[in-house]
Amino acid sequence: MKEFLFEFYGYTVFFYSLALILSYVALAWLAEISILRSKRNFNATYTKRIMEKSPYTPGVSIIAPAFNEEKTIIDNVYSLLAQDYPMFEVIIVNDGSTDQTLEKLIEEFQLVEVPYAYVERIHTKPFRRLLKSTNPAHYRLIVVDKENGGTKADPVNAGVNASSYPWFINMDADCILARDAVYQCVLPVLYQDDVIAVSGAMAISNGCKVKRGEILEHRPPHTPAPLFQTLEYMRSFLVGKLGWSTINAMPNVSGGYGLFNRDVCIAAGGYSPDSFAEDMDMLIRMIGYCCEFKRPYRVVQIPVTCCWTEGPSTLRVLYRQRVRWGRGLIQTFSRHRRAIFNRKYKRMGLITLPWVGVFEFLAPFIEGLGFITFVYLAFTGGVNWHSALVMFLAIYTFCFALSLVVIFYDYTLGGSYRKFSSYLWLVGASLLEPFLYHPLIVFFSLKGYCDYIVQTKAVWGVMTRKGSDNKVKGEEKVATA
Repeated sequence: MKEFLFEFYGYTVFFYSLALILSYVALAWLAEISILRSKRNFNATYTKRIMEKSPYTPGVSIIAPAFNEEKTIIDNVYSLLAQDYPMFEVIIVNDGSTDQTLEKLIEEFQLVEVPYAYVERIHTKPFRRLLKSTNPAHYRLIVVDKENGGTKADPVNAGVNASSYPWFINMDADCILARDAVYQCVLPVLYQDDVIAVSGAMAISNGCKVKRGEILEHRPPHTPAPLFQTLEYMRSFLVGKLGWSTINAMPNVSGGYGLFNRDVCIAAGGYSPDSFAEDMDMLIRMIGYCCEFKRPYRVVQIPVTCCWTEGPSTLRVLYRQRVRWGRGLIQTFSRHRRAIFNRKYKRMGLITLPWVGVFEFLAPFIEGLGFITFVYLAFTGGVNWHSALVMFLAIYTFCFALSLVVIFYDYTLGGSYRKFSSYLWLVGASLLEPFLYHPLIVFFSLKGYCDYIVQTKAVWGVMTRKGSDNKVKGEEKVATA
């Protein structure tokens, strides 16, 4: 029995790891192709000048749900209002906050309730009122007040209902946008008429110096949780999603920042109000709608850092977030299982969902079972330590090399940080990630799976913000690392 277990375990780990390595090599190669294409195809200065003057420039509604965001909401709204784009509106959806989020918005931006014919194209929790500013400087700002929906999907749907423009950006209220973020995401829409969604790269703001919603100095986090997340975000956007985008097989557009076609979103039924992975769920349904009605579609990832978000700064908050993500992933696969290997869903059904199922959904199970098997074999003398060491060093070296590729991509694209020395923190994180961070993520994902299977009551949870707690000279603050 022990011999069979050893053989099965060894071959399973070997071929699974080999397949994962080859797939990431392919994604890195596709990502490089996408980067080269983006540099060749766009004349940014000329396009921006045309968009500023053209009556055909598409309008964009920036929708940001806010639940108990009193510490960061004012700075983040200023960030949104400062967009360098000719036609946009900012819709803040107060999702039944129990702190001073709404009161601070009313006081800072001189908001008053206005009559509004709220048309519920997508069903949400009850709408209360709509507020606009009496200050002409904030004429783009709209605040929707509604009852709490329990998940992020419900307030986003309310924002879509209140929006005026054909495109909307779904983002988190704690995010800080680059001044040209909207412009960068609209570019693919102008060059390809079948685009239904665009994803902009995101970065972690923990450690950056911020003033009234603008990042004055880009600095990496200096504490473990946000630092590891920074590396994780880079790998996700600049290799994973960028690679999938090259073959039009994106698995999701991040709920933290993404541009969507409003009509396609509404036709697909909007965001599922009980979803804990609303970003992936929504994209699958939008693509499903396009496939059902034989509408051409394309989902694009751009290699530009558009959005900075405050990541979980403590292990407790990271635990809640990743358990929810794990629960959302198994929930999404359960709901959309008929799309897997379904030719009608094109690349999403034949390539993306099978890959995500094997290398993301099943990975925590395989790694957890593999660890238990290894411990058993180690105590019973069934481990060939020389082979085990060779395999470990090979996988560890590849992971480190992949991280270096991602860091190189970000640096050459002029992305997250301006100083080369800042990237040394990420190099250090890439050396320690397999030992300190990755095992925790595996455990948190398995906990999310178990919660879904045993039907533990789902709670969205509160993302504790610390950005306003650390003030520096003037109105500046340092987002807590």
